[in-house]
Amino acid sequence: MTPAQAPSHSPDSPPGLEHDPRFAEGLALFDSGSWYACHDAWEELWLETPGSERSALQGLLQIAVAHLHLERNNRNGAMILIGEGLGRLSPFGDQIFGLDLGPLKIVLEQRLRDLQGGGNGAAAPLPRLRESP
Repeated sequence: MTPAQAPSHSPDSPPGLEHDPRFAEGLALFDSGSWYACHDAWEELWLETPGSERSALQGLLQIAVAHLHLERNNRNGAMILIGEGLGRLSPFGDQIFGLDLGPLKIVLEQRLRDLQGGGNGAAAPLPRLRESP
């Protein structure tokens, strides 16, 4: 691979997906709490995505679907998917796809603890996914 062809990303952050308009569409839907539509927007993209990007996107999809379960009062399904989503995102630290996931992970961990303790999983509002500083 020549320098012109080399990916311009750090090894901690998968390349490219943040430039796909379908990702941006799903991101806007995620931030608005439109969980079902977010899943639909990202599912095809997920099926087409290889490697570590696929796993990271699956983590975000699982988190969206977990919140759909919360809306439908399926606490057990939400608890499982929040845990799986966090697990899929953990190898990437707090930055992926040009986003700062730190605040989101903190709230998700709070929600997971709340659900595990018998709560409704709404321990704190979800932050919007913001670009990394």
